Amino acid sequence: MQLSELHVEAPEEVTEGETADLTCKTTCSLTDPTFIWYKDGRPLTTKTIKNNQLHLQTVSSEDAGSYSCAARGDQHLRSTAHSLRVRYPPKSVSVSISPSGEIVEGSSVTLTCSSDGNPPVKIYTWFKEGGTSPVGSGQNYSIINITADHTGLYYCEAQNDHGALNGTVMVSVKSQSSSAVWIAVGGGSFLLITVLICICSFHRMKKRAAGTDHSKTRQDDVLYTNVTPSTSRPA
Repeated sequence: MQLSELHVEAPEEVTEGETADLTCKTTCSLTDPTFIWYKDGRPLTTKTIKNNQLHLQTVSSEDAGSYSCAARGDQHLRSTAHSLRVRYPPKSVSVSISPSGEIVEGSSVTLTCSSDGNPPVKIYTWFKEGGTSPVGSGQNYSIINITADHTGLYYCEAQNDHGALNGTVMVSVKSQSSSAVWIAVGGGSFLLITVLICICSFHRMKKRAAGTDHSKTRQDDVLYTNVTPSTSRPA
């Protein structure tokens, strides 16, 4: 039996949720053959195989791949590979913010929507929670000169021919006024602490100076006592 005498008959493309049957055919006369199926070069053991047919019940995106078959006992003579494509709606929709980190009033940010789908997603629509109309379209949505009013939950709707799915992201904008108040309070606190430190240092130095003067006065008194002439008369 030649390799060209064994081939797979199957649809080239199916939609997720449908069923698909792949048939292993040969022009050779085989007596009650048992067929082995392969996906991406690995034997299949979890799929339904009946006679020379591989049955895919409720096709999913994971079923996409390259299929081939062989007759048991002649596994080295596999059929040519058949590529099965699966159409499916968007999956794993995610939204990222650039640049990352704190968002301050007056800056600009870009939201980017990413998804997996077949065919690839080409329609992206942006909404803000609480609004009734889209705020933008396309895979990227940019906000220039952002303000505190832009704070809120944004979501991106990714859509292809087979469905749609949303991804969300929270945008939090820090107002410049709050930043200014924080700086003022922080600066005032620093100034107050500095003044208190200076006052404490001044009082400490003053106490040291007072202690030094008192000690000097006592020493002078002792010295004076020692050098005072005696008033007793000579014998």
